[in-house]
Amino acid sequence: MFGRERIEYKTVEQVRTMRRAGLVVAEALAQVRLAVRPGVTTDDLDAVAAGVIRDAGATSNFFGYHGFPKTVCTSVNEQVVHGIPGSAVLRAGDVLSVDCGAVVDGWHGDSAVSLVVPAEDGSDVSSAVDRELVAATEEAMWRGIAALRVGAPLGRVGEAVDDFVAQEQDGRWGLVEEYTGHGIGTAMHQPPEVLNYRAQGRSPKVREGLCVAVEPMLTVGSPASRTLADGWTVVTLDGSRAAHAEHSVAVLPDGLFVLTAVDGGAERLGAAGVAVSSLVDV
Repeated sequence: MFGRERIEYKTVEQVRTMRRAGLVVAEALAQVRLAVRPGVTTDDLDAVAAGVIRDAGATSNFFGYHGFPKTVCTSVNEQVVHGIPGSAVLRAGDVLSVDCGAVVDGWHGDSAVSLVVPAEDGSDVSSAVDRELVAATEEAMWRGIAALRVGAPLGRVGEAVDDFVAQEQDGRWGLVEEYTGHGIGTAMHQPPEVLNYRAQGRSPKVREGLCVAVEPMLTVGSPASRTLADGWTVVTLDGSRAAHAEHSVAVLPDGLFVLTAVDGGAERLGAAGVAVSSLVDV
């Protein structure tokens, strides 16, 4: 089950269970997105996600993780990642990232989305820069996912993200390097580390049964960051806004399958010419 680098490789049946966890996460994030509006607190959003996970018979893998006190991470504006839900009130035009995870029968799912808080009437009040930041972060994630290939170095994921940000986006965004993607399975965070940037040195080869979370984070300004006194919330040093996107992905014999995407990644990966597994949902 474990490779030389103690990477946990999954069977197709194990991946099916992970898909169940992934769908719980997808539904939780979908319901949180529907609840986002001015005047709502980040604690309100946490309650929405907790309710979805509970009603599905799953458990949160964030709550209690190294003492984390909530079900989701809610990171607003200059907060890059790991924001703790609380009394903070959302305002129209805020950039919000929500990171969520769930466990089903011992197997984990993990995903994150970013969006701009709409006006009370639902209209789009985002600035062009904020819209582009959110879109670029999501696209960077999909570029990284699409780079997963059996037999190729796992480092190709980071190269794809880095190339997109540096070349196609003309380096206009900061690319956070301190926080990376990771393996996922019987634990939320496990080997291998999945870099979001180009790096020297060898990386493990992608094998069938590998399951990883790909999660780039981009900033409008400098990617330099610090952690607040709460021990969790990461903010940009220059106060610029940030966005985060994440999906959990399985590498299967007949292609990739995005465990936390409702369509398994068919639309985005298919458009990129990447084979999508015919994994049957359970």
